[in-house]
Amino acid sequence: MFTNSVASAAELKVTKQWLKKTAGLSKAIEVESQLPQSKLFLKILGVPYWDSKSFLPITPAQVVEALSCSSLFESITLASIPCIMKVSFSSDMSVIWIDIWNSQKGSKGKTLINHSFNFG
Repeated sequence: MFTNSVASAAELKVTKQWLKKTAGLSKAIEVESQLPQSKLFLKILGVPYWDSKSFLPITPAQVVEALSCSSLFESITLASIPCIMKVSFSSDMSVIWIDIWNSQKGSKGKTLINHSFNFG
């Protein structure tokens, strides 16, 4: 296997098998072999801070659920839990920061930047 080019699916499979064998892992333990990725930090503006049903602040779990319902986020994987911050003390809006796993060329991030979607 050469490491000076992008690994093929067959090479990723060999890497996965080698890792399981070398580490002495059982077949029940899942191992994933992936190509390198970078993280992209994005800011989502104009999201209501208060949940319309419970009148409590929105939670990261609600943010993840709302993102998964949007077609923009179909191929996007979050790299961490979303961070929610109220815009100001008197405002009812929030800013949400998310980290996503992006491709080396940035193609996943380009599908999100300057696009809008409905939240909630």
